[in-house]
Amino acid sequence: METMEAPRIDEVLGEIQGLEGKDLRVWLMNLAIIVGLTAGVYAFILPRLFWNLKTLELSGPYFRQLSFGLSLLIVLYNIYTFDLRHKLNSTREELVRQLLRAETAQALSFLDPLTEVYNRRFLERIFSKEKRRAERLGSKLTFLLIDLDEFKSVNTQFGHVAGDRVLKELGALLNETLRNSDVIVRYGGDEFVVVMPDCNEEQGHRAIERIGQKVDKWNVLNLIPNYQMSLSCGLAMYEKGMNIEVLLEAADRRMYEDKGRKQR
Repeated sequence: METMEAPRIDEVLGEIQGLEGKDLRVWLMNLAIIVGLTAGVYAFILPRLFWNLKTLELSGPYFRQLSFGLSLLIVLYNIYTFDLRHKLNSTREELVRQLLRAETAQALSFLDPLTEVYNRRFLERIFSKEKRRAERLGSKLTFLLIDLDEFKSVNTQFGHVAGDRVLKELGALLNETLRNSDVIVRYGGDEFVVVMPDCNEEQGHRAIERIGQKVDKWNVLNLIPNYQMSLSCGLAMYEKGMNIEVLLEAADRRMYEDKGRKQR
């Protein structure tokens, strides 16, 4: 869906910018007519005032016809421009609605409907963005991989409804614990990836500690009787030139090291 929606957004933005150009042309046309009429009036009046070519008569039949024709032309032109601007505004409003619908559809396409965090398809996009930012500013970029321990047994012992609830609770827990700048992604069935900009390894470990404390508090609530949530975590630091696969493999190794320590 990303490859379909993104061009549509660009297309709508281009059409809106095109309307702005038409709007400008209408204003320039109005200005040109005002300048032309003003110049015509001055061209008619000034020679007579400065060189006394002829007494200016404003009551002659030709002047009345000219005035009537000019007034009618101005009225018709105003009707035309009013109708044109109305159509431009209506088109602009419709394009804005289309843009909002396209942006909403695109945003929803990147969300995991169960946990309400970003889905795996969004990971490549945010990684590219944060990688460029880290390289440009020389800042740190950390990946945190989180795995729910023994999640398969949750589905087996408590059922899939309870399993879905655990995943939703974990998504909410991560959102409450981590920074607003951290991007949480549901990477797989029971795996989450957190992209942490401006975060070094020490800060990453402190984030893991905060998550652990939050999990302990969640377990005390005993929201799912006889179930205790447990997580395994692995950190990986981005280094210039790394691709996302290498970074995730490094975080995965550390996550399994953490899981192995718990099983000893």
